[in-house]
Amino acid sequence: MSFSSAGYQLQPVLPELVLAVGAMVLLMIGAYRGQGTTRLVTTLAVLLLVLTGVLELWLPAGKLVTFGGSFIVDDFARFLKILALIGSAVTLILATEFLSQPSGRSFEFSILVLLSTLGMMVLISAGDLISLYLGLELMSLALYVVAASQRDNAKSSEAGLKYFVLGALSSGMLLYGASLIYGFTGTVSFAGIAAAATKGSIGIVFGLVFLLAGLCFKVSAVPFHMWTPDVYEGAPTPVTAFFASAPKVAALAVFTRATLTAFPGIVTEWQQILVFVSIASMALGSFAAIGQTNIKRLMAYSSIGHMGFALVGLASGTVEGAQGVLVYIAIYVAMTLGSFAIILAMKRDGQALEQISDFAGLSRTNPLLAFIFAMLLFSLAGIPPLAGFFAKWYVFVAAIKANLFTLAVIGVLTSVVGAFYYLSIVKVMYFDQPIGKLDPVRVELRTVLAVAGIFNIFFFAYPGPLVSMASAAAKSLF
Repeated sequence: MSFSSAGYQLQPVLPELVLAVGAMVLLMIGAYRGQGTTRLVTTLAVLLLVLTGVLELWLPAGKLVTFGGSFIVDDFARFLKILALIGSAVTLILATEFLSQPSGRSFEFSILVLLSTLGMMVLISAGDLISLYLGLELMSLALYVVAASQRDNAKSSEAGLKYFVLGALSSGMLLYGASLIYGFTGTVSFAGIAAAATKGSIGIVFGLVFLLAGLCFKVSAVPFHMWTPDVYEGAPTPVTAFFASAPKVAALAVFTRATLTAFPGIVTEWQQILVFVSIASMALGSFAAIGQTNIKRLMAYSSIGHMGFALVGLASGTVEGAQGVLVYIAIYVAMTLGSFAIILAMKRDGQALEQISDFAGLSRTNPLLAFIFAMLLFSLAGIPPLAGFFAKWYVFVAAIKANLFTLAVIGVLTSVVGAFYYLSIVKVMYFDQPIGKLDPVRVELRTVLAVAGIFNIFFFAYPGPLVSMASAAAKSLF
């Protein structure tokens, strides 16, 4: 089947077109039928994300390019789009209870998640600086609104405002960098930039620094991490789960594609930046989380640290490094969504519990929940034979093969420091006195926990499919 319009092939963008049209239809349903449609719109939104994923897999194999090279669908894009769609769909499933409450009852939430996901898909397939910026803004504008979705909650409004102001600043930096790169290379396409930027002129390097600064903000890497703890704590928990999963996939995707395909001739220049950012993120993520008492703030610092670990793979600038990044982000999404399902399950008398002290004695009041959370925490710490260990293994091996020995050693040492605060939560669950029984865990949370738990615990038994898909995706960039 061939779809074309004005000379452009539309087949590569078919999943995005379906997602955009579907989101508009759901918006009309919600607008005409009122707030009573929240559950219907959420269910249809999840089905729409599943349909989009099926269409993405249905596209012909190999590399598809349209809009003059602005939009690329290859194995790399397919892998990360499916991951982003899974993250968004699971977020909507986790949010069903939040959306059924009077404070969260608005059908717009699901629409905004769909539009943000559309931005992520454009971002992952971006083949030039203009489509990169369009995808980034479409993703971010929806996220600003979602962060402040609880209008009667001062913390949520503050989170949205902080994210918006700092996001606008980062977008300005990214645009300035993009304009410098265009000015010194005469093109916006990644292929054209790669041909022009064979040696690092001062203008291109300056543009690259600003471009990477804007992207570092999106993955919440140090020193552009300052919004993360406040936004994670202030936003409603399902929103925080969304922030920590799908947008990270898209931001890391464009980080990887932009550096490896647009600047392969000046690897040493951007490698220095990534090594610094990676070390700073791993160190801050490990040390700053130690004193936290709020579980969502702790997860924010954990997320900063994990982005640092993922960038270790990218800093190597090799196929193995790109493969390491893809394996890492896939495992990270599973660990994070599982952890947030636990946080959402922590309710007593209808009140959400967000303090680490609230987990006291969980092993006695709910042994299965405590066991799954302990396994997820061990996995986040990178303890073998859980999935998190393999995630770190692949990026550290890539760094060692690229002779980045210092980076790999610092990564291992910061992992040890990070293990302290993960294990301290396990200590609270297993050795402190229980405070009281929790409310029953809802079916959708139990389902997400079961899948995340099984994936993390048994990944070592059958890692082949994920690793081979990541390998094929990484090779498609080179």
